[in-house]
Amino acid sequence: MAEHVPVLLERVLELFAPALSGRPAVLVDATVGLGGHSDALLSAHPQLRLIALDRDPNALERAGERLARHGDRVELVHAVYDRIGDVLAERGLSTVDGVLFDLGVSSMQLDLAERGFAYARDAPLDMRMDPTTGPTAADVLNTYEPAELVRILREYGEERFAQRIVKAIVAQRQREPFDRSEGLVRLLYDAVPAASRRTGGHPAKRTFQALRIEVNGELDVLRAAIPAALAALAPGGRIVVESYQSLEDRIVKQAFAELAKSRTPQGLPVELPGHGPELKLLTRGAEKADEAEIERNPRAASVRLRAAERIQEAA
Repeated sequence: MAEHVPVLLERVLELFAPALSGRPAVLVDATVGLGGHSDALLSAHPQLRLIALDRDPNALERAGERLARHGDRVELVHAVYDRIGDVLAERGLSTVDGVLFDLGVSSMQLDLAERGFAYARDAPLDMRMDPTTGPTAADVLNTYEPAELVRILREYGEERFAQRIVKAIVAQRQREPFDRSEGLVRLLYDAVPAASRRTGGHPAKRTFQALRIEVNGELDVLRAAIPAALAALAPGGRIVVESYQSLEDRIVKQAFAELAKSRTPQGLPVELPGHGPELKLLTRGAEKADEAEIERNPRAASVRLRAAERIQEAA
């Protein structure tokens, strides 16, 4: 398995330092994965307590091994990240000092062929981040109505050949149900026009992304998780989100922007109490990795990082 390299690690450490340094603090890593960011944060802040969430039991096990040296400062929780509020309430916490999201499919999930995330290797069409629950990608392909499949490919994969692809999927599943990635990749290669294959990247990339998002409810989960995380931040607390595709980044951008603006009616000479901005944006737009990091870690090529600080409690 390839070595796990946390994306934009130094920048993540820099952004969290003012909220975590020199005192007891609590940070939620909402997508702990293999624990690279968390390990570095715990090492940098000896008084930090970490609550680490992941929906993937395999990831939690691996993260637990990596973070074991930090002892009882670490608590691992098997949960989807939209349950942040519940997880904190169960532990008697009303606020935390930091929340980190590193979204998308993890390097471990991509490296394990049997999980079915990677189109480059034949595997069962699973794609569940939590393999203990819910429908698989094969279930989606074999049972969804054609119109719903078209919507998923267009919305989640931004696939302009969705209609052609779904027509081929429906014809194929009537002959034999989908069960492995190799057959789907072959179908996509044939369905996407040759001109697009030459210029638009691998023809399976967008469909695999769309299926993964649908199987895991990723965008719906994120729409609930970001407001819950922002609500949990103490004044001075910080949130850092790493997204890897435009649909995720748009959700984060809109949630941050909403709380970073004043709600005082225009024209009034002073800010009304309880109507001021609740967040200060710490990044100008979305930050990207530089060429040197992308060369060391190709996964960093698509990252979009946004960060914000809570500057007052919600009214």
